[in-house]
Amino acid sequence: MTESQITELNEWITDTFGTPAVLAEYLDLAVEMLFYVEQGAFEQQELQDVVTVLRGVKHQFT
Repeated sequence: MTESQITELNEWITDTFGTPAVLAEYLDLAVEMLFYVEQGAFEQQELQDVVTVLRGVKHQFT
């Protein structure tokens, strides 16, 4: 990544999540969900939040 891309990513993380730790929590939950998704395992809002985060990450790198 270029220096400007790193800066932009850091700004996006701060603007969207407040801290990298909060983003890390969402990404950790996303990985867990991939292994354990079954009916009733997670709340609908939790799944939607993770999808939103992953789409945001994808948008930052495309």
